[in-house]
Amino acid sequence: MNAEAAWRLHPQVSIRPEPFGALLYHFGTRKLSFLKDRLLLAVVEQLGTAPSATAACDAAGVPEPDRPRYLAALATLADSHMIERDSR
Repeated sequence: MNAEAAWRLHPQVSIRPEPFGALLYHFGTRKLSFLKDRLLLAVVEQLGTAPSATAACDAAGVPEPDRPRYLAALATLADSHMIERDSR
C-alpha cells in the first residue's frame, strides 16, 4: 500500500458504524469486514477527502507510534477491495 497516494472507500462499500467500530459491506463481492477500532473508522472516513492515507491518519488523530498498525489495516482493506486508489 502506498501511504502517500490518495485512497477512497470503494463505491460499492457501505459503512455501518457500531459501538465497537464499524461493519463494512461490499455489495459487489458480498464480503463483510469488521473495523474493531473507532479510530480506524475515522481514518477510513477521512480517506475520501485526504490527499493520502498518511494525511487521513493525521486528520483522524492517529499517534505516530501507531501509524504502522493503521497503515497495515488499510492495506488489508485494500487487498479485500473495501478501499481503492483514488485518481484525483
